[in-house]
Amino acid sequence: MTDYLLSDATRARLKQVSTASVATALYKRGLRNQFIQGVVPVAAKAETMVGQAFTLRYIPAREDRNPMTVFRNPDHPQRVAIETCPPGWVLVMDARKDARAATAGSILITRLALRGAAGIVTDGGLRDAAGIGDLDMPAYFARPSAPTNLTLHEALDINVPISCGDAPVFPGDVLLGDRDGVMVIPAHLADEIAEECHAMERFEQFVLEEVQAGAPIIGLYPTTKEENRQKYEDWQARTGR
Repeated sequence: MTDYLLSDATRARLKQVSTASVATALYKRGLRNQFIQGVVPVAAKAETMVGQAFTLRYIPAREDRNPMTVFRNPDHPQRVAIETCPPGWVLVMDARKDARAATAGSILITRLALRGAAGIVTDGGLRDAAGIGDLDMPAYFARPSAPTNLTLHEALDINVPISCGDAPVFPGDVLLGDRDGVMVIPAHLADEIAEECHAMERFEQFVLEEVQAGAPIIGLYPTTKEENRQKYEDWQARTGR
């Protein structure tokens, strides 16, 4: 879907910014539906998740098509997705926001992590959630769910445009996840969003320090008073940020 490849420099910048900053930067560009609704970290991680999207689409299961024996098929899309998601990318699953059955469990997600994936995001459930939470790789889900995916889901398509938590996700889009959730950055905007948000984070650190010192918000955030603009320039010079 895209020829864009996330550079090491852009990945490093994005790892230093928040979903909140990304949401604001995308809002300025008219993009208001890029936050994946209803997903949370399986377990909080110190490092921000950043990687391009490799997608898997589930449809509602039909009982005659989804007996347990389908897992014997070496071409089963769920298994193939685990084995073909590129290192450094994020596996994103469309489960139609239905967490009554899992979309994967700890064995598959452990394999994904050991293959070097940057993370996994599903708007459905995950089974063996405690084991997934113990992995170093970030994971996001709606909630724990014990039933196997075959109960309600049929894995059908790999690396096609999907919906995840009501957000459009195209293969190659850049996913950024922190403790607040996950943002989807259109691939063609990733480099400029990274640069803008990196600057925004520096400015907001200055603002936070001013607020903690007792400064009022009006005229500071946004900076409409010349005295605050000068303070920010002085702060940059002093801190080297």
